[in-house]
Amino acid sequence: MADAPMIEAKGLKVHFQTAAGLVRAVDGVDLTVPKGAFHGIVGESGCGKTTLARAVAGLQKATAGTVKIAGRDRAEWQAADRRGFARSVQFVFQDPLGSMSRRQTVGQTLEEPLLIHGLGNAGARKARVAELLDLVALPETVLDRLPRSLSGGQRQRVSIARALALDPQLLIADEPLSALDVSVRAQIVNLFARLQERLGLTIVIVAHDLAIVREVCSSVTVMYLGRVAEEGAAKPLFSDPAHPYSQALLSAVPSPDPRIEATRPRILLQGDPPSPRNPPPGCRFSTRCPVAEAACRAEEPALRPVAHGGRAACLLANAAQHAVIDHA
Repeated sequence: MADAPMIEAKGLKVHFQTAAGLVRAVDGVDLTVPKGAFHGIVGESGCGKTTLARAVAGLQKATAGTVKIAGRDRAEWQAADRRGFARSVQFVFQDPLGSMSRRQTVGQTLEEPLLIHGLGNAGARKARVAELLDLVALPETVLDRLPRSLSGGQRQRVSIARALALDPQLLIADEPLSALDVSVRAQIVNLFARLQERLGLTIVIVAHDLAIVREVCSSVTVMYLGRVAEEGAAKPLFSDPAHPYSQALLSAVPSPDPRIEATRPRILLQGDPPSPRNPPPGCRFSTRCPVAEAACRAEEPALRPVAHGGRAACLLANAAQHAVIDHA
């Protein structure tokens, strides 16, 4: 299925039963990511973006819906050929130290996937490990070191190299920058961009830093309270966001130009997001939206085409005015 998208999720739901009630972490998400794309999933903490990424990768069982990877049903593929699926889809975790054995050296960590999958003899595995180090710009001197002796940026590079060991088609990274210093974040982002271009990977990155997503992603999905608020190509969406929630998120991104920053309008949202245990009726953003109308509280909007070429789940998305700007 050469023309099939790399990811095609339909009606995906992930619900958790807790003592306090049913948590609708992901509640009916459609997601399409073309092959070769660098796709960002963004939103506030608790919006469901990490759960969505884990469900796509098969690390979290879905309550309902389907996921296809390169045209193949993910659940069927994973059940019938788990190792083959793992070779095609790899995950980079938020905490690289927590995702690695603290007793294994870097060399052992990078060789382990090759051993598990029976790939190559000792000489071929050694050559592949050296190639992986080169891909993530790490010196061979780290091979005999333990993860705890590395810097945060080095650990994340090792984590990325391990994910690349099996030559996957799809790489999903969950908040890979959140634990890093600002200067190191830029290095890791540039690394992802180089890898995507060099290897032809499809990369999905879960992030809350919109400035980084705007810099490197070709497409983006904005999530709010378990649903997709807006989606589309990154540049036009960031230039002209249609959903009031997307506008609010982008208004919080600082400008590197101090003159622009001093006069830049900001959209200040009131209150906290509702609980995913009890989402409001109608549009889930209506309780915080500065332009919500009565219809917004009665009808849950479907994703519909908007001016920038993508789609937004907003009844007012094509209206001339969107959000109330607070210049204070």
